[in-house]
Amino acid sequence: MSDSLLFEVAGAVATLTINDAPYNRMSLEFMDEMEARVTAIAADSTIRAVVLTGAGLDNFSVGMNLKQLPEGIARLGSPEAVFDQRLRVIAAIENMGKPWIATLFGYCLGGGLEMPLGCHFRLAADENAQIGLPEMDLGSVPAWGGSARLAKCVGENHAIDMILRAKKISGPEALAIGLVNEVWPLAELKGAAQKLAEALAQMPSKAVQSMLGVLVNSSDRSLEDLLTAERAAVLANRGTADSREGMAAFLEKRKPVFNQQTE
Repeated sequence: MSDSLLFEVAGAVATLTINDAPYNRMSLEFMDEMEARVTAIAADSTIRAVVLTGAGLDNFSVGMNLKQLPEGIARLGSPEAVFDQRLRVIAAIENMGKPWIATLFGYCLGGGLEMPLGCHFRLAADENAQIGLPEMDLGSVPAWGGSARLAKCVGENHAIDMILRAKKISGPEALAIGLVNEVWPLAELKGAAQKLAEALAQMPSKAVQSMLGVLVNSSDRSLEDLLTAERAAVLANRGTADSREGMAAFLEKRKPVFNQQTE
């Protein structure tokens, strides 16, 4: 393993840190390790929430190390293979069934926004964040699913405005259009992400997984399909240890303690 990605676990929360300060570029080595870590996290039932952040407090990530693109093509065989790996990783995050929280501060550009767009929560710094998909400035376009996910997240009008004008928006601007869930002072941002992850990790994991299965990409599905998926989630969570604990806690007027038993 390289040192391009730091990995640590505290309780039921894993933290992945892009380790290339101050710019935290997503190098070829980072993507190889990221793919391996995402696969391992998906298989580890003791991890119930994940924080994705960048080393230091300067920038979350400026995205791909473009100088490595020729090396990546030589290693993987084609430009498409390089981009496909990144698409696989983001899709795996999005569809894992465990909540991921990304922290956006400083530059969050290109892949530095596309990967957070695959996360389920995005928290931004209230100042100095520059968030965008500025590929137009390079005569190019987003290649890691950024245009599709941004449009789904903030709507067609905002996505067109941001991408075609290569705009970089602030944390408060991102909050106003629904791109992020919360804004925090930079000094508090990473701590807020950890607290959110800890709170999510205390939720009933099977129910969380079920709801993510219903809600992720729900805008692409019909109401009938979503109602069917919701009913399947209801049946899957009926009579579980966590559902019994939740009802007992309600009747006993106490806070439930979930994830005590393995189904």
